[in-house]
Amino acid sequence: MNERRRGATEKPVADPARITELIASIAAINDTPADQGITRIGFTPSEKRAHKQFSDWLCDIGLTVRSDEVGNTIAEKVGLQSLPAIGTGSHLDSVPGGGRFDGIAGVVAAVHVAELLVRHEIPHRHPLRFVAFVCEEGARFGQACVGSKAAGGHWSYEALQGIRDSNGISIADAIQRSGGCPSDVVRAIWQKSDWAAFLELHVEQGGQLEESGVDIGLVDLISGSTRFELVLEGVASHTGSTPMHLRADALTAAAQVILLAEGIANDGRHRGTRVTVGKVDVHPGSITTIPGRVSLWVDVRDIDSGRQRLIADEIVRQARAVCDARRVALTPRLLSDASPVVLPAWLRDVTTTAADQRGRSYRVMYSGASHDSQMVAAVAPAAMIFVPSRGGLSHVPEEWTSANEIARGVEVLLDSIMALDKLGESGDCSV
Repeated sequence: MNERRRGATEKPVADPARITELIASIAAINDTPADQGITRIGFTPSEKRAHKQFSDWLCDIGLTVRSDEVGNTIAEKVGLQSLPAIGTGSHLDSVPGGGRFDGIAGVVAAVHVAELLVRHEIPHRHPLRFVAFVCEEGARFGQACVGSKAAGGHWSYEALQGIRDSNGISIADAIQRSGGCPSDVVRAIWQKSDWAAFLELHVEQGGQLEESGVDIGLVDLISGSTRFELVLEGVASHTGSTPMHLRADALTAAAQVILLAEGIANDGRHRGTRVTVGKVDVHPGSITTIPGRVSLWVDVRDIDSGRQRLIADEIVRQARAVCDARRVALTPRLLSDASPVVLPAWLRDVTTTAADQRGRSYRVMYSGASHDSQMVAAVAPAAMIFVPSRGGLSHVPEEWTSANEIARGVEVLLDSIMALDKLGESGDCSV
């Protein structure tokens, strides 16, 4: 672990009260009662209202704001020179019944950085962009980072048409209904020549920072994720009249598959692997009917791309053996596959210096969760700044990060952006 603390210098100070106000405004846009967490699913009216709030804040301080073809919202503060842009931001959607900080902290950080720049009349050479991505969570389509994947050039129109939610609505349809233009998705791709760097502040979603008493996490690697659905089809029949030895119970087979997936992840050969079955659908769903069809949604995460895919394959292979023994058919379907991404060391050095100069302790760490930065890293050098998560909890109503902790991250983010702005005579921040 790399931890340091030094004396702070005189710099603009983030306002925890303002951060609290901004977060509360977004949290109020919610499709469930507040005591049941935050629900703001991608490509729904609530997500769109949150983007409108983001846009209004930045328009009010004089920035130019636009939406791209998939619905990402991008605000720009013009620089003194014609140089590639430096950007920051995150996402505004949530999982069902989630927390108020995941993604939101990074968007609020971007807004507050813009406010500090305007209030203190801080000059900058590069244009600065503040971004709210759409549909980062995989809750609706089983596909994470829809908006940032568009920016990173990972989508075709045909792919957007081919992925559907539980109601049969494709990503392309959802974008169209939200006012976007999915057939022009290629126009949403960020051009490498137009971007110097992108930085994302995010809550850690784990407990390492809190446990070690460290202010800031600086991310060197973002885990990859392979997600797939397993459909197990047995024979639905009466629970009373069907003898145990004649059953083809899809749910008992599924239960065995879930446990074998957990066992594979816990194998000592797979240190750092995480496997989760996060959703199960059982049909027909009657207490007096043997389950005839079960769908499992599996998420395999790893920091090693080869091992990630091998483990996914191993789960499918062992699941097939279980199903064959139980006379249950198995159909696997790949939902998404994203490789781990190593973030550039030179950019992390910039954030390290910023943390040092603010007198903030830090540690270099990897991210077990996927993030928008992982996708835009294909077209722009990316960095991530983590702030602590209380109890390591995320994607639940109890998710919490204090305004003071976010404020410390905002200050490191601001200083990193301004340090990048001063690097490189030609606008190449890596020089």
